Amino acid sequence: MATLPPEDLNEDVLDIDAEATKRELLSKYPTKIARKRAKQIVINEVDPDSCVPEIQSNVRTVPGLISQRGCTYAGCKGVVLGPTRDILNLTHGPIGCGFYSWLTRRNQTRPNGTDDQNFMPYCFSTDMQDEQIIFGGEKKLRQAIQEAYDIFKPKAIGIFSTCPVGLIGDDVHAVAREMKEKLGINIFGFSCEGYKGVSQSAGHHIANNGVFTHIVGLDDTVQEGEFKINLLGEYNIGGDSFEIERLFEDCGITLVATFSGNSGYDCFANSHTADLNLIMCYRSINYVAEMMETKFGIPWLKVNFIGAEATAKSLRKIARYFDNPKLTARVEEVIAREMPAVAKVRDEVKPRCVGKKAMLFVGGSRAHHYQEIFREIGMETIAAGYEFAHRDDYEGRRVLPSIKVDADSRNIEELHVEPDPSRYSPRKSEEETARLAQEGLKFKDYEGMMAEMAKGSLVIDDVSQYETEKLIEIYRPDIICAGIKEKFTIQKSGIPMKQLHSYDSGGPYAGFKGAINFYREIDRMVNNKVWKYLKAPWQEHPELTAKYVWE
Repeated sequence: MATLPPEDLNEDVLDIDAEATKRELLSKYPTKIARKRAKQIVINEVDPDSCVPEIQSNVRTVPGLISQRGCTYAGCKGVVLGPTRDILNLTHGPIGCGFYSWLTRRNQTRPNGTDDQNFMPYCFSTDMQDEQIIFGGEKKLRQAIQEAYDIFKPKAIGIFSTCPVGLIGDDVHAVAREMKEKLGINIFGFSCEGYKGVSQSAGHHIANNGVFTHIVGLDDTVQEGEFKINLLGEYNIGGDSFEIERLFEDCGITLVATFSGNSGYDCFANSHTADLNLIMCYRSINYVAEMMETKFGIPWLKVNFIGAEATAKSLRKIARYFDNPKLTARVEEVIAREMPAVAKVRDEVKPRCVGKKAMLFVGGSRAHHYQEIFREIGMETIAAGYEFAHRDDYEGRRVLPSIKVDADSRNIEELHVEPDPSRYSPRKSEEETARLAQEGLKFKDYEGMMAEMAKGSLVIDDVSQYETEKLIEIYRPDIICAGIKEKFTIQKSGIPMKQLHSYDSGGPYAGFKGAINFYREIDRMVNNKVWKYLKAPWQEHPELTAKYVWE
């Protein structure tokens, strides 16, 4: 078995240890499965051009390997549309699928006024029974839409298909069109049956297509504000969006829409009037950014508001894009104002955290973004991976031309988008774009997670429960960040576990104040002595032994 590396490990030793670890992880698998998993477990190497090894991803999990993934329905309803407060999200399926019909990820919202609609505390489901499974559920879906409209009078209703709906052939889109004409509100369906894709990533894509088709561009009202942006892929878990919005307001930046934390229908409808799209979670929302650029001429930049340094860098990116001295000055003022408090806590925490090791197996861009905030307090990420990534999430967008579209990916419709005849308006001329790019502002660019990881670190796609347990046994990391399904198994191994899908409790962790919260949280977790007492004294040092009478 691979051994635990010492604290002062050099790169060569790390390479050897990583190879041994990979062999150990694969040794228990049958040959065919080991061959597949070997392509999904990569030892990181970054060349001078920031090129990294190829990793296999966005492929189906081998049956029997218990992984962290969710389903297509969870990605569509639970992730992208779930945080919207005033779209009535109706799950069409059995109530067992209703887990993601409710507020499960601690997405927070703040309506503009007491009269504004907020459906997030509610759970809406058609509650299909045996009768509907056998004879069809379209009638019950119509009844549910009518009932929801009569009680709540929403401005829009989204219908989300679950597995049985796809199997029996209910046409949610036809029902949506029928009820839209009858009720006079926007009603649209999502064919997001749980089995439809490799993972929840397919649900993100379906949600992006639906929002872009049915909502974006419906309101041409131009808001006041000199610097108008959209923030894509931020879901306001634990109040993250609130903190980011505070910074935007202090800088004089107008936030038109967030997709989709602390946001709503009207924001989506008006989002095409912004001058810049910012992407946080690249995997879940890059489709909308690409389509908005093609149709309306809005460019996009990749940003990260997790970590103080990353937040400052992202704010400066925005200022550089708008190229306005007044905005640049305000951004620098805000950074200068916020950084002393951050530095004070960081300097307090870092001596207790420096040299400690973390593993991150989280969806979205979190396995990437949180590595930066760990580095701020001197911690090293020795292994990381995503639940539902594609190769460009790991290796960067440079590999897009080489990715082959497989049968699973063809299940998801690729919308044909063209420039809008009257509303397409490039926000920057070709000369301005070229000049900004020459100055280091990269449009439509994402280098991926691996380019920023250390040489010799492990990158594991769709990590399994077995592999997680072996990594704990081999490395004994000081903390693991993952999701709710892994939380208690990891803790029973005596390792603190930070749940980064919904934070369990706490937050925000975005922005400058969020960085302070995270520094303190991690300090408490990795330096808590309770993990030493996981086993009772008599389990550690038994003083009395015996056998059962039948042995």
